[in-house]
Amino acid sequence: MRFKQQSGVRIGRRLAVCAIASLASFGCSKKSEGTSAASNSQIVARVGDQVVSTQELDTELRWNNVAADRKHDDAMVKRVLGELVARKYLLQKSLDAKLDREPTVLLDVLRSREQVLAKAFAMRELSRQASAITVADTEKYIVDHPLKFAKRKILAIEQISLAAGSADQSLVESMKDSPSIEKVEQRLTDLGIAHTRSSASLSTSEVPDELFRSIQDKKPGDIIFVRSGQNGVFLSIKGEEFHPLEGDAAIALARQLQQQDLARAQASLTNLTASAEAKYEGEYAKIMGEHSELPNVTN
Repeated sequence: MRFKQQSGVRIGRRLAVCAIASLASFGCSKKSEGTSAASNSQIVARVGDQVVSTQELDTELRWNNVAADRKHDDAMVKRVLGELVARKYLLQKSLDAKLDREPTVLLDVLRSREQVLAKAFAMRELSRQASAITVADTEKYIVDHPLKFAKRKILAIEQISLAAGSADQSLVESMKDSPSIEKVEQRLTDLGIAHTRSSASLSTSEVPDELFRSIQDKKPGDIIFVRSGQNGVFLSIKGEEFHPLEGDAAIALARQLQQQDLARAQASLTNLTASAEAKYEGEYAKIMGEHSELPNVTN
């Protein structure tokens, strides 16, 4: 039963508290040294005991995905710096209230630290692997994926998007043999199921090969259902045109897709390796043995 694990959980929390307390004390000493050594030109604002440095502002601009040509835009800097100052103010208030000593808060801080470091390591490994991709590798990728490049098509589609949670399997089965997208729309209306209909174009470069192969098996006007989480979309192909992707555009897309493939492979390997090295205790050994798939560590 789960209550047998509580003593271990309490021990884990105490260890986490001790670990973060050590980090916090180390951080405070470093902060004092850094603040005294910092010149006024490196400080953009002070909020009580908190200092906002130029490096912190640059980091905040990066987190806000501010383009390089807007980093000196007065309105942009005002918004981002204002948000940073407000956070520093709340940080000071939380320290004054000694919230940094609460076990739950400390564990949350530890979790955030783990996430940042895990993502940093994963991104470094991904960058290293991506830098090893050669021109020959990219050219081979283009040849091996003709639907995305030499045989790329632009599909004209009609689609009906369903409200979240309404795409149950029985509904999908009842619609799959509908003669037209209009019949699907009428059926959904009769059932009182919320939906929206729209026209769109879809490049075969943007869909997985497996999905495009399923589309190829259909005749124009046939109904295709695509599920995405709790949502679903009914598609009907109205027309298609060949638009080969070549030259620099093909190379750029190929390298982007190669990096995406590397990221998926890296995440899968990380999950498998972590699961193999982990030693689960008590009932969790059974749970993780039955459900061995782990979440992506970089998310």
